[in-house]
Amino acid sequence: MSRSIVEILAIAALAVGPARAADAGWEVARPGWRYAFPRDHGSHPAFKTEWWYFTGNLRGDDGREFGYQLTFFRIGVIPPGGKLEATSRFVVRNIAMVHFAISDLGARKFHFEQLLSRGAYGDAGFGDGGRLAWLDECSLDLGSDGKFRLIGRAGGQSLDLTLSSIKPPVIHGIDGLSRKADGPGRASQYYSFTRLATMGTLGVDGATHSVQGESWFDHEWATNQLGADQVGWDWLSLQLDDGTDLMLFQIRKKNGGTDKWSSGTVISPDGKATHLAASEFTLEPSHVWRSPATAAAYPEQWHIAIPGSGIDLTATARMADQELNLRPTAYWEGAISVTGSRSGAPVRGKGYLEMTGYAGQVTGLKGQ
Repeated sequence: MSRSIVEILAIAALAVGPARAADAGWEVARPGWRYAFPRDHGSHPAFKTEWWYFTGNLRGDDGREFGYQLTFFRIGVIPPGGKLEATSRFVVRNIAMVHFAISDLGARKFHFEQLLSRGAYGDAGFGDGGRLAWLDECSLDLGSDGKFRLIGRAGGQSLDLTLSSIKPPVIHGIDGLSRKADGPGRASQYYSFTRLATMGTLGVDGATHSVQGESWFDHEWATNQLGADQVGWDWLSLQLDDGTDLMLFQIRKKNGGTDKWSSGTVISPDGKATHLAASEFTLEPSHVWRSPATAAAYPEQWHIAIPGSGIDLTATARMADQELNLRPTAYWEGAISVTGSRSGAPVRGKGYLEMTGYAGQVTGLKGQ
């Protein structure tokens, strides 16, 4: 059964106590991780936090356009083999959380839900075989054919999608490590499927639509990522019509600057990945939208320049209100359109934008 986030976080605090994550027996992200698939699609319970993050842009048979997000979060409470290890099913080992959102772009309506569970009765969990993650009526499965099956049902909205990879997985960062801040362990193991052919059904406002399009899948696991002087990040996934894909993230600091560990990846049409350091790209925000729910001021538009790749783009929110106003945090995550040029030739595209830390602290990822 689902529980409120206040109840679940209180249980987690009691279980872990005042010890820092590094002192509680959790593994930290390190260079040299040897990624292997399908093994690494599964859970990594030795790390404190992990997420399976799907976003995409879809079109119905009638031409109606949608964006979607379905994310499964695992928040560790007791590390495997730690002093607090126990066998009772009533012991909370992981908090399971789902964020599910649909952007109905034609109707300009944004639907979002948050689900939480301690998974004590098998209603939520994480696996390393065909069944990768589930909570209530939301699930992620990996078929023997390598295709993902994504099901989301909450708040009267639904989706049932099959996703097939067009490109091989991309490892972000350097030597298998995506660094986020100064200090040991301030990083994640992070890979993506940047272009997944997607088809299935989507239900919104009582109507079911046959849809198809393209999705993006991020999988990260870590223990401590952000440092004490960092307040949030801006992250973009872009799929251009020339076959190029881009992942960029910019970490913002309390003093208003950008952290040197911001980075990105350019993925060529044939799947070759090129790492970008913070000095090799710029993200410049404009056209601020202020949320009536949280008063947070989110940039609706971003100018993207990657001189070494000849990339000059403008990413614009498909609609302004795509804020997930959740407890205990709020963030903006939504569909975007892209225009600009690559090596002087015009290019267009679609993607997703995430902006955190504008409406308060990023819960669960701050440095201890």
